Amino acid sequence: MSKVKEHDVVKVHYTGKLTNGQVFDSSLEREPLHVELGKGQLIPGFEKGLLDMEVNEKKTITIDKKEAYGEVNAELFQKVPNDNLPETIEPKQGMELVASRPDGSEQRLRVAEVNDDHIIVDANHPLAGQDLEFELELVEIV
Repeated sequence: MSKVKEHDVVKVHYTGKLTNGQVFDSSLEREPLHVELGKGQLIPGFEKGLLDMEVNEKKTITIDKKEAYGEVNAELFQKVPNDNLPETIEPKQGMELVASRPDGSEQRLRVAEVNDDHIIVDANHPLAGQDLEFELELVEIV
């Protein structure tokens, strides 16, 4: 039976959980993830977990935050004066915002703190600083 190796194209079902058991994403109610390994499309620990799997094999892996979205980077927190916010927005802690970059691209931010005259936004990935657990099922090696 064939096993997954680097640069293979695979289809995999997964359920991603935090270490407290909270599910943050799953492919079970949709098509399996279709991805080519080695292209940087997956977090490193997820890709490593797929290596050597066989079709129909199921396993659970734990990914250290360093192999997932990394540590929380304090430099990605920024103070934004309320004057810079659109009048239609009433910021609340945990709210997601989208900011436009000078090049026209967009960046997702999370409101980390709300103060009288400013907010603190966090540009870290929402799963930064977290160890992750994934239940994997290899559906196909394409």
